[in-house]
Amino acid sequence: MSVRDIVTFPQAVLRIKGKTVKNFDQDFQVLVDDMIETMRVAPGVGLAAPQVGVSTRLIVVEFGDLEDDSVPKKLYAVANPEILKTSEATIVDIEACLSVPGLAGEVERAESIVLKGQNRHGQAMKLKLKGWFARIFQHEIDHINGILYIDRATKLWQPSPEEFDHIRD
Repeated sequence: MSVRDIVTFPQAVLRIKGKTVKNFDQDFQVLVDDMIETMRVAPGVGLAAPQVGVSTRLIVVEFGDLEDDSVPKKLYAVANPEILKTSEATIVDIEACLSVPGLAGEVERAESIVLKGQNRHGQAMKLKLKGWFARIFQHEIDHINGILYIDRATKLWQPSPEEFDHIRD
């Protein structure tokens, strides 16, 4: 595994819709492992392939319980994710992004989602997500569709270093 460089705005790869993953070969497995390591080192809670310069439909997410650090984090690598259903209820909350350093913004997202995709070995999977997990997945899926959170933000600002400690990618 190796840490890859994170691409930052306005690099063109961040605005391209990623290609469907069709081959789950060794090169793909290396990409998954590299993305997980890159996300952890950054540190972040999610990363999409375009953020490491690869225009493909792959995201990784690792997140735990906000209230209880003793609960183990859950790690997901999802190829070809597709949101099947979103809740009518939405929540406006603060987001930041490893590819848009130095900014934060308020973004409205669905409170819960249902998505389908494939795991790192190509097997079908379906997830029902709510709260921060749903927000993270929506943020990362936007990336593979060429959309950045700054496109959806109703308010953007440069947070203080202390404020950044409380904002998750």
